[in-house]
Amino acid sequence: RVLLCIAVVLVGRLFFLQIIDKSDLQAKNLSQVQVDRKLQSPRGTIYDRNGRPLAMSVVTKSLYADPKMIDRPIDEIADLIEPYVTMAKEDIVKSLQEDTAFVWIDRLLDVPNSNGVEAAVKAAKYDFIGLHKESRRYYPNDTLLAQVLGFVGFNEEGQADAEGKAGLEAALDDVIRSNEVKVSIYNDTAGRPVFESVQSQFLPDQEKSVNLTIDTTVQFIAERALDKAMIDTKARSAAMIIMDPKTGEILAMANKNRGMASDVNKLKFEDYRNNAVVSIYEPGSTFKPIIAASALAAGKWQLDTVYNDTGTILIDGHTIKNWDGKGSGKVRLLDILKYSINTGMVYLGTTTGGEILTDYVKRFGFGKATGIELPAEGDGILFDPKTMSKLDTATMSIGQGIAVTPLQMVQAFGALANGGKMMKPHIIKSIVNPDGSIFKEAKDVEQGQPIPESIAKQITDILEKEVSEGGGHKAYVEGYQFAGKTGTAQKLDPEHGGYLNGRYIASFIGYGPVEDAKFVALVVIDDPEGTYYGSQIAAPVFQDVMTQLVRYYKLSPTRSKPSKDDAKQSASKVLSVQRNGDGSVIIPNFAGHTYGEVRDWVH
Repeated sequence: RVLLCIAVVLVGRLFFLQIIDKSDLQAKNLSQVQVDRKLQSPRGTIYDRNGRPLAMSVVTKSLYADPKMIDRPIDEIADLIEPYVTMAKEDIVKSLQEDTAFVWIDRLLDVPNSNGVEAAVKAAKYDFIGLHKESRRYYPNDTLLAQVLGFVGFNEEGQADAEGKAGLEAALDDVIRSNEVKVSIYNDTAGRPVFESVQSQFLPDQEKSVNLTIDTTVQFIAERALDKAMIDTKARSAAMIIMDPKTGEILAMANKNRGMASDVNKLKFEDYRNNAVVSIYEPGSTFKPIIAASALAAGKWQLDTVYNDTGTILIDGHTIKNWDGKGSGKVRLLDILKYSINTGMVYLGTTTGGEILTDYVKRFGFGKATGIELPAEGDGILFDPKTMSKLDTATMSIGQGIAVTPLQMVQAFGALANGGKMMKPHIIKSIVNPDGSIFKEAKDVEQGQPIPESIAKQITDILEKEVSEGGGHKAYVEGYQFAGKTGTAQKLDPEHGGYLNGRYIASFIGYGPVEDAKFVALVVIDDPEGTYYGSQIAAPVFQDVMTQLVRYYKLSPTRSKPSKDDAKQSASKVLSVQRNGDGSVIIPNFAGHTYGEVRDWVH
């Protein structure tokens, strides 16, 4: 009878548990062995124009522990783990002492360390420590193109390789980031997540991939040249953009910052600032060809227009001087640009008018972002043509009082190089589906024709002489004709307005070979120490890079630079000296010759 009563009680209890309380028990059970977690497959790969990977996802391992299961001295465990992780021993100890069943020790270990710690843990029979496979973003070229590519971070679930935080990783996040999938992860008897039970569902290369217009070789050449410039000038930063003027494709976009680490894993957030796109600066003399082209296109100036340069010009009570404080006499546009004569540019600009110049400057793309596929692009700053004074027009004519981005300058000079047609800069060539089909293919976009082809050729001829004979001679590439302009501008004071005393931005922008321009390139060196003229420190960088690129692209030489003796001999045919029998000479008639021609003859 007693046994019967016990049996009835047990049957009743079973009935209650299995029928009446079934739902509650199942929920409690699942809460102990099942966890809902968001997982995602690795991000899509980013390639250069030649199919070389620039950013890719690889499977790596992360180290975790269950502090509640620890049955060994914590110091002993920390000593074993420390050689393989980035954490200090005291931090490992602190993590292992947490009141939780799961804690990360170190994430995304490299292969040698993950293999080493896995073997050590296995040998020590530490059942409370394990390794979990995760997707890790890997940049095979280390810091190369870092500011353009950007980086990724962790999501709210603590997963790596999840969300783009800067550069293309952020701009393309919706394209190369996979859809998050909610899955149930089961825990083992010790309460540890069995991550591998779902890891196999998410394989690499299942997202869209991206092909850039960047050429890794060209990028390497540009970055190496900037590295040297940073060492030589001790500058705060430097940037270089190289673009194909016919298509708008960006071949290289390089940025360097003072103190920047050479290991991509050690870069600081500020090192990812893409100054080539984000920063604005006064372009100085590099802006003069744009103003000159605008005045010619508007019919307000002619190539043979003569200006008498006395060294100073008075505008609304303000005196503007040449960079050397000297006058050049009667000069034409060739000399004004070739020798960067401020007074001549001011006279050209003010006689053309601020409203007309601003209209053309906007046609060249200034005052608004280019629309390149990169985040945080700057718009630049222009005067309001309706309220600008004559002095505003004068300062804009010499590249002051306005602000531009390096990319805007490259876009505008691309029009000079491309017969007046301006192409929109772009850095993405195509986006490819996982099956290899094209999801999106970039098209070359013409942004209009700010000036006629004839004007572009006239300015190009002048700028070619700037490089072969004038202030940009240090940009000369032996055997090839390149056009370009140097620039030196005081740095703006962002806090108090005005300019920072003794601090400059040196630049050089050029393109060529002029017969069939393949490249337009800008070099900007910010806040150099010592020599700060663009002709002295930026032009040589351009020359270094272009000398390598004409070889890389196997471009045939088109000319040789004449020697000093050849130049004098050529000039003497035009300006000959007549000698008298008594040894005296008759000075040549210089009428009709420019100041520059006479100066070249004399020297």
